[in-house]
Amino acid sequence: MSAVVVPAQVSASPAALLQHVRTGRASSRAELVALTGASRNTISSRVDQLIGADLLLEGGRGDSTGGRPPTLLRFNGGAGCVLAVDLGVTSVDVAVTDLSARVLATAGHPIDIAEGPQAVLAEAVRLGRAVLAEAGLADADVRAVGVGVPGPVEFSTGRPSHPPIMPGWHDHPIPEAFGRWPVPVVVDNDVNVMALGEMGVGGSDQDVLVVKVGTGVGCGVVVGGRVYRGAQGSAGDIGHIHVPQDDGRSVLCRCGNTNCLEALASGASLLRDALAAGLPVTSTHDVVALAAHGDGPALELVREAGRTIGTVLAALVNFFNPHRIVVTGGIAQAGLPLLSGIRESVYARAMPLAARTLDITVSDAPELSGRVGAALMAVEGYLAQVRATFG
Repeated sequence: MSAVVVPAQVSASPAALLQHVRTGRASSRAELVALTGASRNTISSRVDQLIGADLLLEGGRGDSTGGRPPTLLRFNGGAGCVLAVDLGVTSVDVAVTDLSARVLATAGHPIDIAEGPQAVLAEAVRLGRAVLAEAGLADADVRAVGVGVPGPVEFSTGRPSHPPIMPGWHDHPIPEAFGRWPVPVVVDNDVNVMALGEMGVGGSDQDVLVVKVGTGVGCGVVVGGRVYRGAQGSAGDIGHIHVPQDDGRSVLCRCGNTNCLEALASGASLLRDALAAGLPVTSTHDVVALAAHGDGPALELVREAGRTIGTVLAALVNFFNPHRIVVTGGIAQAGLPLLSGIRESVYARAMPLAARTLDITVSDAPELSGRVGAALMAVEGYLAQVRATFG
């Protein structure tokens, strides 16, 4: 006798209905009924509740399936805004977006994260005020703040934990710096934030590795479409995995160990090696630009960095078996040279079954994924608060 397959139950709570519409799973009351199996009266009552809370809008007609065309529902992205703060080792970028993570205004400039939390976060707040003014919005319109930082974060508290490239930031209460806005402030590692940005508003149900190659190297781990943070929030810290060197080289990492991936294949190491090779560069951006213009030595340095990163990723592919790998961050702007090096090592070293359908690509917008991800994280923080009000 064949087993009976029972369909997975889909929640019909008000918060779940909001999420179904927001992510595009349903766009009318009828589709919500079909998706959840709840009664028409239940769905109608809860949708009216969400419309009354200004979270859903109703209007326009969908395609008819033989009867009266359904009235369409859509998430009200204009019911407020969020601030998205993307802190890097050498830059700070702040955007204000609507609740659909559509960027309304953005600003940023170079900083040195080593200046410490007081100075850097004060600048982030100043930029937040500036982008709100540029977008014609007020403090009262802000529903949440999302912050990405280039180091390990205890997600439950928003406090960095011994970040190797953020001196003076350990255990600093980052959310308190944004007290001007009495709203949820969500803080996470920048690579997890970028992973959210790569998944987008619609999300995903795939297993994905999002690899940031910038001043450091990190990895956002997405399991079934959700960012996996691990027991203490440090999952994906691949920058300090040891990479043996065939030539016997021993390169000191800023964490105190030798031959970490970050010490061999990050933006900082790329600049170091370019200077040692006598290339006319003063920044990692210069090296990437030379490679993009076909400079032979710069191309080989970028490819070799890709090969080294790919060696570590091949082990992760064997262990995790993801659907795809997305490369982002400043060095990702080198494009094909970096990607070809990564692919070379991954496809050579990963097991054939794990790599058979693996897709390895560069982010479509590596310079924006941090801000978009921080916005989505902030929106989720706000919606968590909304869920609590609906019970």
